[in-house]
Amino acid sequence: MPRFEPFPALRYRVPATGLWDLSAPPYDVLSPADRAAYAARHPRNIVHLDVPLEQDGAGRYDKAARELEAWRAEGSLVVDDTPTFTLYRMTFNDDAGRKRSTVGVLGALEVVDEGAGGVLPHERTTPKAKTDRLELTRATLTNLSPVWGLSLCTGLSELLRDPGEPVGVFTDENGVEHRVERVTEAERIEAISRAVGSQPVVIADGHHRYAISRTYRDETRATGDAVAPAAETTLTYVAELVAEQLSIAAIHRLVTDADAHRMTAILGTCYDRVAEVQVSSATLSQMDSEGCICLVRPDGSGTLWRERPADLGSLRALDSARLEHTLTAAGSSLDDAGIAYQHGVSEVLEILRAGLAKCAVLIRPVPLEEIRRTADEGLLMPPKSTFFTPKLRTGLVLRPLAGRGQVIDAR
Repeated sequence: MPRFEPFPALRYRVPATGLWDLSAPPYDVLSPADRAAYAARHPRNIVHLDVPLEQDGAGRYDKAARELEAWRAEGSLVVDDTPTFTLYRMTFNDDAGRKRSTVGVLGALEVVDEGAGGVLPHERTTPKAKTDRLELTRATLTNLSPVWGLSLCTGLSELLRDPGEPVGVFTDENGVEHRVERVTEAERIEAISRAVGSQPVVIADGHHRYAISRTYRDETRATGDAVAPAAETTLTYVAELVAEQLSIAAIHRLVTDADAHRMTAILGTCYDRVAEVQVSSATLSQMDSEGCICLVRPDGSGTLWRERPADLGSLRALDSARLEHTLTAAGSSLDDAGIAYQHGVSEVLEILRAGLAKCAVLIRPVPLEEIRRTADEGLLMPPKSTFFTPKLRTGLVLRPLAGRGQVIDAR
């Protein structure tokens, strides 16, 4: 089972509400315009470190490292005196309008070899040519953003229920309240560490970040680098795999190389047409109640399709897996159809109106039982099957891999 350890966290030294101006959503959901907006919000906003500008060329990672060291030297960022865990609570309204609260813990999770067990992927990943996370880690010697893990242990939520020492609280632009608390008591730290380390952790979000951590660990082992011991673990947010701690949205399929007529023929091989609809945010509820997926055309009209048990009933209860099978059975593939991925119905409609895709398929969120089954049976879902919300903010906790003296670089 994986080690889960406290560490001396690197934090912004600001008033409790100041993290609003300094934090940002994860790097991989930020558009260039988003990045610019957060950068303009504050000269020390985390995007200045976590999302280096491509226009700065190959030196952008070293620039981020120099900025990080400058922020530490001036006291904008300070390190906890002792190893700590950080409780991270979010309060929000889910897609159905219900008020929800979740809690997880930020710590250092063991980096294990692929297939070794203990830390498990839950879906196949799509190839990524860029290695910017690896370059950024090499330059800054810091875990800047966390992996999101789901613990299979029972009772973790109860261990995290009582508040810790307040660090920061703010409400973001989407109405999500983020609350950060520090845990310093040795007995509580030991209880949390023991609980997470008692059962496997399933990676919910950040598969590539975890894979990069493995590459970086192997590099430091091979060279005998001074940061090698710290590279054996990586910054991770861990929550219990239970319904009350998860809000799961779907990642819909954009189709760029097959038009709606072609997709209608493909879907007809394994699905039955149910109804014609005008697509809106309410369509997701209709899909759920009818047990359907929805083919969306550029004009915003849609067709609900229900799978035929005779053709798809033997497959896992995942719209992503059944759609992938249907494409393959029709002699196509994800690549042939030009499948891309997008969460949010309004975002999908906007992309179609802009002519950036020929049609789209809305799918339903993955049931919690299938996520549990994935872990229990060592299975993998198709790429981009789950979209966990709300997204964790970056900048609430950073994890240094070395002391300040080792970070300084003369370049």
